[in-house]
Amino acid sequence: MTATAIGQPLLTPLSIGDLTLPNRVVMAPMTRARATNDELTPTPAHALYYAQRAGAGLLITEGTWVSRQAVGASNVPGIFTEPQTAAWATVTEAVHQAGGRIFSQLGHAGAKSHPDHLGGALPAGPSAINPREKRLTPTGLKDTITPRELTAAEITQTVADYRAAAGNAHRAGFDGIEIHAQGSHLIPQFLNPRLNQRTDAYGGSTTARARFLLEILHTVTGIWDNPRVGVKLSPYWSGGTFTADEDTLAAYDWLIGELNSADLAYLHLMGTPPAGSDDHLALFSRYRTTYQGTLVINVGFTRDRANTAIERGVADAVSFGGPFIANPDLVDRFAHGYPLAVADAATIYTGGPNGYTDYPAAGRWPGDRA
Repeated sequence: MTATAIGQPLLTPLSIGDLTLPNRVVMAPMTRARATNDELTPTPAHALYYAQRAGAGLLITEGTWVSRQAVGASNVPGIFTEPQTAAWATVTEAVHQAGGRIFSQLGHAGAKSHPDHLGGALPAGPSAINPREKRLTPTGLKDTITPRELTAAEITQTVADYRAAAGNAHRAGFDGIEIHAQGSHLIPQFLNPRLNQRTDAYGGSTTARARFLLEILHTVTGIWDNPRVGVKLSPYWSGGTFTADEDTLAAYDWLIGELNSADLAYLHLMGTPPAGSDDHLALFSRYRTTYQGTLVINVGFTRDRANTAIERGVADAVSFGGPFIANPDLVDRFAHGYPLAVADAATIYTGGPNGYTDYPAAGRWPGDRA
């Protein structure tokens, strides 16, 4: 290890339950749209892509669909069929052979989907309210539409779908799972009072709106003997019908406090500073005092900012998304002070190996010593 690695809190080990991470660099979930097949199964390219990045303390997969009804984007893999599960097993094997650890992120688009992704059927959400967002469909960018409201029986089935997907992830050899509750997908739709106007047990109050997520957590945590379930939330998310304000932030304060008793592997928070500010730490300090478990934070961090966050106790680990696209050896670059490569924005979602598995590692500079 060169002198540039000495004193970096980011490069120290971290224990999550009985799982030891060699460093605190986490690869954040990133949709890359490479499952270009009708079955939405991972391909050999997925195995190579994740194995190339196995130097991360923890890899988290792109959001994967928990059912056919959950689909909300093109060429994004699922984990609800046997072929998908078997294909993911080749990914986890490749990562483990490369010395890595990998969690599967489980998700559902809900009202953010489009009939083009669902064989012409209406998407479903907590209430029949249009989230007013854009979706990239097989025939181009389209506006979301007014969804139908999920019935109570469908909510029960959706919770069961998460449990089945968690079981598939366990059989596929994943080290754990992360519940996709960030952005504007189904779980945050339930949490949002503008999109969830139900009058039953799943709406009408902060507690009731959180019931869907808490039921999912209750059913999936029994899959693993040790804490191997993470949750990713985005309290500051704004876009479409979503607007972060003091009311919604107060609701997240309550929810995050409740998660202390959920026996999570970690809580993963993403947030972007308001316009004109680059103070990432202030955003997350709000939750460091509320949540006593392992905290991972995300969005916009550099190596130095990440080290500062960990040194000051704001977080236990930091996840990086974009930097991992063009830097499969990101941890090594952090350790040696190598410059970061810049991703080609034109190939992020295009399918195929270009801009996916063809980014080289930096290698060693002359005079470096391992």
